[in-house]
Formats: sequence, C-alpha cells, structure tokens
Amino acid sequence: MIGVVKIGTSSLTTPSGELDDAAVRKLCDDVATARAAGSDVVLVCSGAIAAGLPALGLDRRPSDIGTLQAVAAVGQPRLMERISAILDRRGLVAGQVLLTPHDFAQRGQYLHARETLQRLLGLGVVPVVNENDTVADDEIRYGDNDRLAALVSHLVHADTLVLLTDTAGLFTADPRLDSGASLIEEIVEVDAALEAVAGGSGSERGSGGMASKLAAAKIAAWSGVRAVIASAGADDVVAAALAGRAVGTVVYPRSTRLPSRKLWIAFARASAGRIVVDGGARRALEDAGRSLLPAGVRGADGSFDADEAVEVVDEAGQVFAKGISKLSSATLASVSGRRTGDLPEGVPHEVIHRDDLVVLP
Repeated sequence: MIGVVKIGTSSLTTPSGELDDAAVRKLCDDVATARAAGSDVVLVCSGAIAAGLPALGLDRRPSDIGTLQAVAAVGQPRLMERISAILDRRGLVAGQVLLTPHDFAQRGQYLHARETLQRLLGLGVVPVVNENDTVADDEIRYGDNDRLAALVSHLVHADTLVLLTDTAGLFTADPRLDSGASLIEEIVEVDAALEAVAGGSGSERGSGGMASKLAAAKIAAWSGVRAVIASAGADDVVAAALAGRAVGTVVYPRSTRLPSRKLWIAFARASAGRIVVDGGARRALEDAGRSLLPAGVRGADGSFDADEAVEVVDEAGQVFAKGISKLSSATLASVSGRRTGDLPEGVPHEVIHRDDLVVLP
C-alpha cells in the first residue's frame, strides 16, 4: 500500500505565518502511525514560503516572484529540518525531493524522479516532496502542491492520495457561511456542479482552497488513484484514509488510467489558446482516436507558438480535448481547412498528433 499525503500551508502554520509546531508533530505522528500499519507514505508538504516569512521579518506574503523565491529558499530548509527531527524521534528517516510539474513533461525526467522515489521507499525513507519554488520558471501559484501531489500519486503508482485541509472534506456549501451545509462523503465523478460547489481560493497563508483539492482529486481519479479530502486535525487521519475507513470525502478512481505524458498535457500545462474544429474532426478525435488535421480546423483563438498546449473546442465553443499543437496560431490561420495535399512544403500534416491529444469527459 502506497499513500501520497499532501498537507497545505494553512494546516501547518499559525495565523501569524509561523510554523505551528503542534501541527507538524501531529502530522509526523499520523505518518508514523500509517507506516506502522504497513503503508509506505510519500509526504507532499507546503509551507516553505510561510516558514521563511518570519525568518526574514516579513508579516505577509510578497507579490513579486523574485522575493517569493528568496523566501522559499530560506523557509524550505527550516521546514525540512523540523519534519526530519520529529520523524527521527519516531524512528523514521525523511528525504527531501524537490519537483515541479515540468518534471513530468520529459520522459527521462519522469523516469528518474520515479526511480528516486521508489528507491527511497525501498530504503524505508519517508520522501518529503515540495514544489521547487526557488528555481521555478513560472509564477508560484496557490494550489501548486495540490496538483503536484496528484501527479506524484501517478508517478509512484499510489493506491490513495490524501489531501489534508482545514475542513472535514467537501461540503454541499461553504460551512462557514451556510449552517445547513452537509459533508459530501462519496464522489464518483468530478463534474462542473461539484467544481462550482468547491468555490475559489483559500486562506491568505497559501492554501489553494477546496477548488484546488478537488482539481487534484480529479487528476488522481484520471490516474486510477483513490483520493480522500479530509481534515488534518482528525485523529489518525492518514492511517484511516489509507485503510479505507470512513473519513472526509472520497473521490473514486476512473476505470482507465491516463499515461504520464497525457496526464501532464491534460492537467499540468496551461492552455495558450484554443483551436476550433468542425463536427467531422470532433468525431474523428473522440470516436476514432485520430490526429487533428488542418482540414478539420475552422479557426483559432489566442496567440500561441508551436509545441504549446491548446484546448480543442467544437463550433459551439465546447471544450472536448486538449493537446500540444505542432503549428503556431499564425501558421494555423493560413492553413485551416486545407487538405493535406494542399499544404505548403514544410508545414506539418498534423496539427495535433493523437499521442499528444487528450479527449476530456
């Protein structure tokens, strides 16, 4: 049994932004209990930026990327040092692994990360994974570690992804505002209605809120991984979730598991634009598993370069797929609707190859 456990900044820090030592001890106790019950655990732990703020005399999260990365560089060793010390007293060894979603894009990096994590687990180590904020080439966003945890669950072939937060799970409404809100105990399919219930961002200290938890659970479901959203404060929550006992909100896995590259395309790459296709092209993509050809393209929205991710929409504007475009938006505009034999020399015959295309539900 392998479990990936993610805990957010707000669950590990005080309102002033400092690490909450009692919360860190409780987390480590939960991990130790799960390990004693026979489960391997990968811990995905937010909090580097929050841990660095007090050390630098800052009372709020900065807005510019350079300062955020500097704060993360200060906070990450402090966070790791505390977790390592507590786990050590419980007879467990922690090992730090810094990743970004981009590490899932290249097959070589993906395999190397998987080998490292598998070797750590084989040695009895508790891998502690965090977003590599200090060198990230994209803006540090709230909720990144929720997404990262879901990708890690795919990477290590986890049985369960546990997303620990400040509430008991996903409710029918915000329980802070609606006293009649009730816990949703089971989710078979994450749909637009549930995403609307999850709402927006979380606390100022760094949590992505319930929306990012549900998005991560959706990624896990597409990975064939069961997900549990539960309160970090619940007794023995990690062991309970990994054992399948009733705790929080359970999101069941889909019957099919996306390959790692397609999972990355679908969930880890931001869309740079949209490609509009006709009905025949949609049927070819959805029903026949074909590549997208210029003949089926009716237009493009946005400005994008070749090798960027794009959404694929029908003529009514409904998004039904996502993929990596071989053509820039400018080139695509000049060849849309053309048959393969009419394409200029040097223009790829496929707009999106089927291996780089994910059909969405």
